[in-house]
Formats: sequence, C-alpha cells, structure tokens
Amino acid sequence: MTEHSALDELPGELLMWILIVSELRVFGAGLIAFLSVRITDPVGFAEAQSGLDRSAAGINTIVLITSGFLAALACKFRQGGRRGRARLALVGAALLGMVFLWIKTVEYASKAASGIVWDTHTFFNFYFMLTGFHAAHVAAGVVLLLLVAWRDHVDNIEDATAFWHMVDLIWVLLFPVIYLLQ
Repeated sequence: MTEHSALDELPGELLMWILIVSELRVFGAGLIAFLSVRITDPVGFAEAQSGLDRSAAGINTIVLITSGFLAALACKFRQGGRRGRARLALVGAALLGMVFLWIKTVEYASKAASGIVWDTHTFFNFYFMLTGFHAAHVAAGVVLLLLVAWRDHVDNIEDATAFWHMVDLIWVLLFPVIYLLQ
C-alpha cells in the first residue's frame, strides 16, 4: 500500500507551489505595510487615492479574471485531449495579460503626466511598488503562458495556470485595498 499526502493532490509541481506561496507572502507583507502606514496618515492617503483611475482598475480586474478563466479552460481542454483549443485558450489568456499591462502603462503615464511619481506621497510609493511588482508578475505570467502554449504538456499547463491564478488573486487583493478602501 502506497501512502498519499495532501501534496499528491496539488496540480502541477511542488516547486511551483513553493514559488506561489513565497510570492503570496511577499505581497501580503507589502499590503500589511501599506495598511499599517495608511493608519498614520488616513487623510493624506485618501487624498492621494482620489487621483487613481478606479474605472481602469475595474476594467483590469475583469480582464484578469477573464484571463484566469481562459487559463483554467486550457487545463480542461488539454486534459480532454483538445490540444488546439488548449493552446488557443492559453494564447487568449496571455493576450488579456498584455491588455492588462497596456491599461496599467496608460495609467502610469497619466500619473507621470500629472506630475505624480513614486515620491509624491507615501501612498504613491506603495502604489507604484505594489502595482509595479504585480505588473512584473503579469509580464512573467504572459511569457509563461505563451511558452506553455508552445510546449503544451498537461503538467506545464497546470503549473502556468496555478501561477496565473496567483497573479489574479494578488490583483483581487490589491484592487480593493489600493483603489477602493477609504
């Protein structure tokens, strides 16, 4: 009789899950620091936050959630032997990731054009750090999704999808904390 552990039930590779948990901890620490510093200057943070584009961030939320859905579909398609559809879903997920990055770039450019940079206020220091670090993960995820669309083994798709869902989860936490929390 072979013993099974909870780790045997995880999709993908254990090292990907170690990376995911590590990244979630880093972002969690960043959010805790943001919220802790926010307590010291609630009025300044609220004033700085009022300059954000909540509509663009809301659209980006829909874009990433839709992208995550496509990545999950890719897993289902590949497991069902529908390789072409899996690849198409992965490319679609990656393209939506690029849309997210484009919207974020427009948002950053708008801030720069308004004279808002990372050291304008502590809020923007955290804003650029957290959303920029997230954008770097989106860019890495886009590359990963495209590589996996090319080398579409089921395990590769599971790893890429798990990473992409982490990127989604982080944004779903960043969006309300940075853009909506008053």
